[in-house]
Formats: sequence, structure tokens, C-alpha cells
Amino acid sequence: MEDDGDPESDEVRIINESSQDLRNLVGFKVYRRRWFILFVLCLLNCSNAMLWLSFAPVADQTAQYLGASLDQVNWLSLVYMVVAIPLSFVTTWMLDTLGLRISLILGSWLNMAGSGLRYLSVLKSLPAGVRYFPLLMGGQTLCALAQTLVIFSPTKLAALWFPEHQRATANMVASMSNPVGLLFANIFSPMIVGSDNNLPLMLGIYAIPALVVCVLATLGIQESVPPSPPSASAETSNSEPFLQGIKLLLRNKAYLILLLCFGSGIAVFTCFSTLLEQILCVKGYANDFAGLCGALFILFGVVGAFFLGLYVDKTKKFIEAIKINMSFTALACIGLAVVSQLRDQKAAVAAMCSLFGFFGFSIYPVAMELSVECSYPVGEASSAGLLFISGQVQSIIYIIVLQALTQPLEDSPFSACAAGGDAALSWKVPMLVMAGLCSLGTCFFVIFFHTDYRRLLAEAGATQGVGTARSLNAEDSREVE
Repeated sequence: MEDDGDPESDEVRIINESSQDLRNLVGFKVYRRRWFILFVLCLLNCSNAMLWLSFAPVADQTAQYLGASLDQVNWLSLVYMVVAIPLSFVTTWMLDTLGLRISLILGSWLNMAGSGLRYLSVLKSLPAGVRYFPLLMGGQTLCALAQTLVIFSPTKLAALWFPEHQRATANMVASMSNPVGLLFANIFSPMIVGSDNNLPLMLGIYAIPALVVCVLATLGIQESVPPSPPSASAETSNSEPFLQGIKLLLRNKAYLILLLCFGSGIAVFTCFSTLLEQILCVKGYANDFAGLCGALFILFGVVGAFFLGLYVDKTKKFIEAIKINMSFTALACIGLAVVSQLRDQKAAVAAMCSLFGFFGFSIYPVAMELSVECSYPVGEASSAGLLFISGQVQSIIYIIVLQALTQPLEDSPFSACAAGGDAALSWKVPMLVMAGLCSLGTCFFVIFFHTDYRRLLAEAGATQGVGTARSLNAEDSREVE
């Protein structure tokens, strides 16, 4: 593979030729019901994300309705992070050992039970000691348990049900349904709650998608794997046992670099999403503008992920795509760190948020696919799960550090923060540190990350071995029910 010429170009050419041989000679089958399973996963992911951040855009009104503090309301979102770190190991084991069907059905039931418990917690008919916050937190915790089963499923679904030329796109669609749910929560929560503080109506409406997806998953998903594999890796993959797979991941230099750098990227994006309103209000930007910037961040991120997913599916240039996008993400982060400290620059701030999302968000599904490529034959859920855990751990560290770096402002006459000018904080140093961390992670990844596409190479090698064992049958490449 590394003789004369560009080795990576030769590798992609051979893989593409082998993939065509795979379809024409070996004839792996794809099934139309893969799109139904993808739809169920997208709806479940979107519903769970809506339940996650349903209170954040209406935190003040939620605290007033429940008679709780803002810190308690914030824990309704933070519980997702706390639950994810220890339980992610269990759920990755479930996905790789028990299969996709059991994991998705269990996740949908936990999601529905949690949303139902949230709604029951605000019913006036319940005793005062049971009503409101404790029961609400219990429901939110069940939803957090569901997230750990849902968030790692896209790579598993793409690997088991989709052919190699559709895997990145399927992973992108399933992964981006989560930020779409966050976008819906930011838009619909203030609209539903309104000035009347109708919190029960919001919880009831958000429970409907959870109920629908639970029914669809329970009745519609009948198997974890298709009757015939869609690709050579799906057929010949012999994923390592869970603990052995974890050991292999921790010995894989390329994967460890991806674990550190991509986890840092997730942490930077989490900090941005969590602290955006606090950063902008000091400079006089209203909450509705901060909400608009958050929406642009997600919207342009989904658009960028769509186009990058299609490009990577066609070219298989995972590494090149990620390195280029990470470089532009670092530049956008630096630009955002600068313009966010200026007053009356709405157009510039909105543009930087859009670019930050466009280049940064699009990395997520491609990086998840790359984690599988560089760690094959370790189970897909294990490789994606450790990346997610790394991001969650680094997110907590980054948020604590950035908040510690803030300085009280003696004079902030333009502050639009709800707490008033005396409590306003300067985010200049934290924003520069965040830009520095993003740039440092990008430089480290661009310089040191190199790997073979192990899964694609395995598929290319399996073409010859499997092709000799099967009769030539062009009709096998058709879609079947």
C-alpha cells in the first residue's frame, strides 16, 4: 500500500475499486427497513435531547413554578452529564454484547418513563411532599439513563445495517438529530411556557414524542442485525470482547490522540453552549440575541455535517476532512473570542457563531466514524463510547476552570445580565483560554494523528476471500424487503 505514489491516494483508489467489486461480485444485501430503524433512532435521539434541555431556556420560570433555586434547576440538565460518565461503560457493553435492538427498546422505554414521570411531578393532585422537584429530578434521571443507550447507537447502526458508501451519511443523520432536539428545546420551551408560566403544558407536549418513539421501537424493531450483511466488515467483523476491546483501545496510539483531541473539542463546544448567554450579556447583548446565536450555531452545524457526511461517504477522506475542519474551527473560535468582547457587533458575533457551528459540529459524526476505522475490530459502541466519556469529563473540567478565570467587573454600565451590573463578570480571559485550548488541540491533532483505515482495508481484503466462496450473482446487490 505504501510503494510509489501517494499511499493514501492509492489506498482510497483500491478501497473504492474493492467496494465496487463487493457489490458486483460478492453481492452483499441491504434492506429498506434500515431506513425505518434510522428514523426511530433519530426520533429517539431528538426526543431525548429535547427532554435534556427543556428547562434551560425557561430556567427562571421553572424555578418560580417549582419554588426551587436556579442551581437546582441547572441540575436538571447537569444530571445528564453526571449519569453519563459512570454508566457509559455499561451501555457500551450492552450495545456490543446484547445488540442494537435491546438497547434501543430499553432506551425508548426509559425515555418514555422519564418524560411521563416529569409530567406527573407537576400535577396538582399529587401530595405536596411528592410533587415538583424530587419527582421531577427522578424523571430527568431516567431520561439521562436513556441518553447513554442512545448516544452511542449511530455508529453501531451504520456499521450493521448500511453499506460502506452510506455509513458516514447514516451516522451523520442519526448523530445530528441530537442537536436538532436541542434546537427545538430552545425554540419551543419559551413559546409553550409563555408569560403564563404553563410548565405542565410543556412537559405534557414533550412526553408525546417519547411515547410515539417507544411504540415504534417496541413494535417495529424486530432484529439487531439484518439477515444478510451489507458489507464485508459487517459479515467478517469479529469484535473483540468488551474488556479486551477497551485494552486494545488504550494501547492504540492513533485512537488515544483522537480521544484527547476530539474530547477536548466536545468540551469546548459544551462550554460555548453553556456559557454563551453569560458571556454576551456582559457586553449588553440581550437573552433573545444569545438564543439566536445558539440557534445559528446548531443550525449551521447540522448543515455542515450534512455536506461533510456526503463528501466523506464519497471520498473516504476521514482524516483530511477532520484536519481541515478543525483548523477552520480553531480560527472561528479565535474570532468569536475577539468579537464577543466588543459591543454593538451583532452581525459579527452571529457570523462567528454560525461559522463555529458549521465547521465544528460537522466534525462530530465523521470523528465517530474515524474512531471505528482506526480501532477496528473493536466494537463500534466501545470506540464511540470512550470518545463521549472523554468529552464529558473534559467538559466538566473546562467549565470549572473557565468559571474560575472570570473576574468581577467594577463598572459594567452596559451589562444586560439579569443579576445586574455589580455582579457582572469579565469573560475576556476565559474566552481567550478557550480559543487557546481549541487551537492547541487542533495543532496537536494535525501534526501527530496518522492511521490506517482498518475497517475499509479489512473490507477490501475480505472481497477476495468472500468472493471466491460465493457464486457471481449481480442481483444480490438489489434492495430487498
